[in-house]
Amino acid sequence: MPLPLRRLGRSDLLVSPIGLGCWQFSQRRGWNKYWPKLPEREIEGIVAASLDGGVNWFDTAEAYGDGASEEALSRVLQKAGKKPGEIIIATKWMPLLRTAAGLPRTIGKRLECLAPYPIDLYQIHHPGSFSSTRKQMEAMASLVREKKIRCAGVSNFGAKSMRAAHRFLAEAGLPLVSNQVSCGLLDRAIEKNGVLDAARELGITIIAYSPLSQGVLSGRFHDKPERLQEISGMRRYRGYYRKNALRRSRPVIDALKEIGARHGATPARTALAWLVRFYGDTVVAIPGATRASQAASNAAAMAFDLTSDELDHLDRVSRDFSF
Repeated sequence: MPLPLRRLGRSDLLVSPIGLGCWQFSQRRGWNKYWPKLPEREIEGIVAASLDGGVNWFDTAEAYGDGASEEALSRVLQKAGKKPGEIIIATKWMPLLRTAAGLPRTIGKRLECLAPYPIDLYQIHHPGSFSSTRKQMEAMASLVREKKIRCAGVSNFGAKSMRAAHRFLAEAGLPLVSNQVSCGLLDRAIEKNGVLDAARELGITIIAYSPLSQGVLSGRFHDKPERLQEISGMRRYRGYYRKNALRRSRPVIDALKEIGARHGATPARTALAWLVRFYGDTVVAIPGATRASQAASNAAAMAFDLTSDELDHLDRVSRDFSF
């Protein structure tokens, strides 16, 4: 049966277990050349397919094309007839070479890019600010009090930094809602580095980005290695695509194909179904999509169940994998 909405951390935000990651809407603007430029019509199709599949939230960032992703998301949501408050928007502040003073100084631009939609979740994109975690969380708390954002989260924070961010926000009477990290069948570091344990203890939601290891879990590169030549930009240098990594991840792909066939599901859809069920309500996922068909398939992962034996089998076959 379809999965119900989940509470994001200890906030009042209710999100679908699968959202849409919007890095690919960067339009190759600024320094961001990771993804090819997508036609506006394709972006419209991706967002529409996500909405039709039950997705109610979208994750973007300042760094995704210097606001290009935020602007594209706003445009297509308006074309889709979505009013402010009908969907949930998460975006991120880029801390690199900045101090915490940059949070209030740049929030106006974020709101402008996303207008008319409010920022429901604002995240520190990664560690690296010139300011301490305390100063950044104090700035985030001020933005919440000023109603510039609804909730505060972080991204790419380790367990120690996440605990510190939680503590500093708690001093202001606010929860740390989420930590966005890489997570999926081929990337299970959160189980070993303390992030998952801390999230469960503190009531913080883990937002899993790259849950399909940027397409590897679809099996398309295992079936036809020549497709590796189609990967553009810096993306082609990721460890996901090395021949040795593809060879070692083959048992995971085979298991996904076998289990998926029982449900009429693709390997990618099966991998997402595992991810948003195996960890309970603690983990939600934001796969990206460069085609509407991918977005529809991703959303459909919320609509079928895996048995406990199937969940356990995928757990066992992927547990010791690392890139």
